Amino acid sequence: MSLKAVFLKHTLDFKFEAGTSRGVLNHKDSYFIKIFDHETPSIFGLGECAPLKGLSLDDRPDFELQLLSICENFNQLDLDVFPWNLSIILDQILDKQFPSIVFGFETAMLDLLGGGQRVLFPNAFVKSRKPININGLVWMGSKENMLRQVEEKLEAGYKCIKMKVGAIDFKKECEILEFIRSRYTADQITLRVDANGAFSVAEVFDKLQKLAQYDLHSIEQPIKQGNLDVMAELCQNTPVPIALDEELIGTREYTDKYKLLKKVMPQYIILKPTLLGGLQQCREWIENANRLKIGWWITSALESNIGLNAIAQFSAEFSNTMPQGLGTGQLYHNNITSPLEIKDGFLYHTPENTWDLSPLAFLV
Repeated sequence: MSLKAVFLKHTLDFKFEAGTSRGVLNHKDSYFIKIFDHETPSIFGLGECAPLKGLSLDDRPDFELQLLSICENFNQLDLDVFPWNLSIILDQILDKQFPSIVFGFETAMLDLLGGGQRVLFPNAFVKSRKPININGLVWMGSKENMLRQVEEKLEAGYKCIKMKVGAIDFKKECEILEFIRSRYTADQITLRVDANGAFSVAEVFDKLQKLAQYDLHSIEQPIKQGNLDVMAELCQNTPVPIALDEELIGTREYTDKYKLLKKVMPQYIILKPTLLGGLQQCREWIENANRLKIGWWITSALESNIGLNAIAQFSAEFSNTMPQGLGTGQLYHNNITSPLEIKDGFLYHTPENTWDLSPLAFLV
């Protein structure tokens, strides 16, 4: 047996202008990895490498050339993969400077180990259709646009709504939160906000105090990453629970993860496998968070349904009842058709909805 890896670039087209604090997104490039034994090429695992522009460590002009080089090196090593040596391959063969590539290779090999059926973890989510509670995401835009999104999410049955803040006028953003709270209590609708580091150090505490009146579940990354002393002070005194997101990027060693969490002591952390370097890296964050009694949830990062499927199955490995951030499968005109389905604010794996890999015909 000798494993081979090939890849295909696929540009995903948003159904709308997706507003973030780092600008508006209309397209998203993903690279699909196929790993197979050269003797049985019809059985293959699929993974997805999808760096986020302006955020991922491996968002760089030479990404595709680096991915090609990593595949060529992988193909020369005459590798075989087993459950016991997967972590060794990830640690010793793949470059940790490219977290999205590590995630893509890791999930493709897990898929191959499962027989190439897109089942990485045969858990209750896949086997017995146990759904995953997810939040509905409201993207940045005009006040009217964001209110329309809120209405759509509520009508679709979501019980947890996450709203991006920091792009339009803060007063208008508060008015949207007030609108939701005038109709629904915190027991009826859970509210999360995500600042993506948009608040300045000078203004952040005042804004947290104003946000506290809306009975929020949490705020993600209120200030830019790298201000650990300020973030630690905020987490100690905040009127709104704080969740670290971008702050985790680039911290790879197990002991460094513990040191960061112990220093800052956030109320929550948010885990994005594409940005953090794969599922094993997320396991280490979870172990450290549990040691320190810090809450956590898992979020996709604009992957197609191939990456989302892997992240959702991984999420279902844990007994975490908080809403996960896995509602991104409906963002694109040209997503990969999959068994994933959203109903009433829950993500389901529905086997009747089969995979359609025809957009990847050259690869598969």
